[in-house]
Amino acid sequence: MVTRTTGFWIREQSGAVTDCWDVKPNDTKIATEPGWRAAEEVKPDVTPNREYITTHSFDLTVTPAEIVWAKTSLTVEDRRGGLLGGAKGKLQQVVQEQLRLEMSADPAEEFDPAAVTAVKAEIATRVAAINAAVTHEDLDALME
Repeated sequence: MVTRTTGFWIREQSGAVTDCWDVKPNDTKIATEPGWRAAEEVKPDVTPNREYITTHSFDLTVTPAEIVWAKTSLTVEDRRGGLLGGAKGKLQQVVQEQLRLEMSADPAEEFDPAAVTAVKAEIATRVAAINAAVTHEDLDALME
């Protein structure tokens, strides 16, 4: 299945697209710059957490012209890397907040080493679960 979106305009010169707009050029531009014509965007449906949109190409053999997007599959390793980055980002956020408290001039704000220790333990457990995942379904279970 694909999704088609109209309202695009391309300018074709010598068989190549030189301009691609998401609004119709004004009449003067169309009259003074030959090659403008309507186009539609064609995007494939993607399975969440399994595929993503990549590059596009133009099909100039049809009317309206088509801006055709491709898709590619995510590997388990790709997804694992994203989840690991998110987990480590949470640790970084807590450490930065604790550093801010340590550097604060307000005596009521104080570094809490227990907060860092707790998040490190939580992240270690999450990282172990992410690294143990071998299928997309394993990773899906970690996202819920």
